[in-house]
Amino acid sequence: MYQIERAIFDIRRGLPVVISSGEQRLLVQALEGSRSVDTLAQLAGARPALVLTRHRLEAMGMSLSAEAACLPLAEHIGERELHQLAVADAGKKPSALLSGLKPAGVAERGAVALMRRALLIPAALTALVSEDARHDIDKHIAQGRLLEVNADDAHKCLAGAPGMLKRVSEANIPLEDAPNSRFVLFREPDGLREHVAVVIGQLDDVQGPVPLRMHSACLTGDLFGSLRCDCGEQLRNAVADIQAMGGGVLLYLAQEGRGIGLANKLRAYTLQDSGLDTVDADQVLGFGDDERQYAVAVDMLNALSIDQVQLLTNNPLKMSALKEGGIEVVSRQALYGSVTDHNHRYLSAKASRAGHFLDEVLESRSR
Repeated sequence: MYQIERAIFDIRRGLPVVISSGEQRLLVQALEGSRSVDTLAQLAGARPALVLTRHRLEAMGMSLSAEAACLPLAEHIGERELHQLAVADAGKKPSALLSGLKPAGVAERGAVALMRRALLIPAALTALVSEDARHDIDKHIAQGRLLEVNADDAHKCLAGAPGMLKRVSEANIPLEDAPNSRFVLFREPDGLREHVAVVIGQLDDVQGPVPLRMHSACLTGDLFGSLRCDCGEQLRNAVADIQAMGGGVLLYLAQEGRGIGLANKLRAYTLQDSGLDTVDADQVLGFGDDERQYAVAVDMLNALSIDQVQLLTNNPLKMSALKEGGIEVVSRQALYGSVTDHNHRYLSAKASRAGHFLDEVLESRSR
């Protein structure tokens, strides 16, 4: 875990790391913020390749059964071509640049997992460490200039570290709609993400299943009142509803943009402005429909001694995730914001593409 944590920070700083799988060793660098493909080639002693996710390739019209694929890069490939391969909207037309594509191996898939955990574009530059470069790479590792991590550990990083969440601090925070509220902060062991449980009222006084809202952080909607989504309104309605129900818990989860991070969410917004819906925009960037992991929510509920809930949600995935984690979802209550001209397309895509229970509120808008 410690090496993976350090590797994630190096990746975010634009530095390469070594991923090993058996005898194979890959020098890996994030495409986002990379300085030079040629520099990576010189260090590894081999020509780099670009690893892209299945979602990204499908957005470019390529059908792929593997989770990722590896594309050998021509010499002196430019930044424009790399951008076209990794993030540009290709209009679902197979690119001539995709010649030589092959399924990614274990180490390459581990590289993409590191990019996702680091909240970067899920595209990685990789180069097989050659025999000629092996001695220099070993020297860099021994001197602490390079980190080496195991591919299996890299794969596991996406799930965080279930059962290892730390309860860090807490305080009473009176809210406008729930004056008797307490914020309890939890930190994931790699230090990258912090989550807050907002305990409304006294849980000991709650009879039966605990009212629960799992709310993914949305800076644009929650704090600034963005009209592109209904997140801020859902957040405030959830607090008021839980207060009216006699108390409960709101889990405020650090999962911006359905788990892709703020930088990628803003990139997706720009793609949506060109005509894509929210699901297709995420796919163009290389992400699936929903990248969130809910094991952390289960850990928070366990820490609060909650095992039965009345869930305030429109998202069936949240219900399934809690059940899989051993939390009994006794009932579900819908939670809506207002449907406006600005967010109607977004909400419609969530309903039709992601199966969210929004038909009732969308139909009321169309009457």
